Amino acid sequence: MAYECFEVTIEDKIAHIRMNRPEALNTMNKAFWNELPEIIHDIDNNARARVIVISSTGKHFSGGMDTTVFTGDRDAPKHDRYIMAEALRSNIRHIQHSFSCMEEARMPVLFALHGGVIGGAVDMISAGDIRWCTKDAFFSIMETNIAMTADVGTFPRLQRYIPEGWVKQMAYTGMRLPAAKAKEIGLVNDVFDTHEEMMEAVMGVAREIAANSPLAVTGCKVLINYGRDHNTADTLDYIGVWNAAMFPPPHMAEAFKARIEKRDPDYPDLSELRDTAM
Repeated sequence: MAYECFEVTIEDKIAHIRMNRPEALNTMNKAFWNELPEIIHDIDNNARARVIVISSTGKHFSGGMDTTVFTGDRDAPKHDRYIMAEALRSNIRHIQHSFSCMEEARMPVLFALHGGVIGGAVDMISAGDIRWCTKDAFFSIMETNIAMTADVGTFPRLQRYIPEGWVKQMAYTGMRLPAAKAKEIGLVNDVFDTHEEMMEAVMGVAREIAANSPLAVTGCKVLINYGRDHNTADTLDYIGVWNAAMFPPPHMAEAFKARIEKRDPDYPDLSELRDTAM
């Protein structure tokens, strides 16, 4: 499909989503917020890939929210401010889901970052699984600098990856966190000199993930995320339930056989999912 804000290719079980509005610094306009969850849901529900890579084009990964988003809907019904506030809360939840869908997807989501990762882009990458960047990258919770509080995922997620003190310094000041410091505190796994070197490395990791059992990989993602949000006892219990239901002897037998025969294992893909209740 053709999208306004993204280019999507799927090859060798790897989905590559590229942000493609470089002339607008890949800012997040209204189409962006609708297209991203549509793309992610399509890949996930139809099991089109085993791993998703998200990268960008132009000078910056993303300049954050497009200013047109703040103009509002002139055709929206008018109510008193309390009714409008409740409706806005619902709208914000829809916007938040545009990023939460990446965390909820069954396959890992990998981010390859360069240039500015600004405002909403920090919310965006916080919902992914693994991040890398080029040495020119910088990260900024820019919302503070335009007199608002970040609301699309930065605060519940970012402090899971980096120390709370750094989250607060970034949030309170709107500072630019450079690539080297981002690696030092754990926001990104590695820093590369060039975009080409980064993409080669990221796609290499993606190929390794795609070669593994999709069921095992999605199990890892589900259980790592569950363990992040629950205590050890609850997580161990859930792992037991997961493996009691989805421990796959045939998949494991294929892994052992492939090693003996010195070939790549042939695992079944995840099932397609319904996107409706019935």
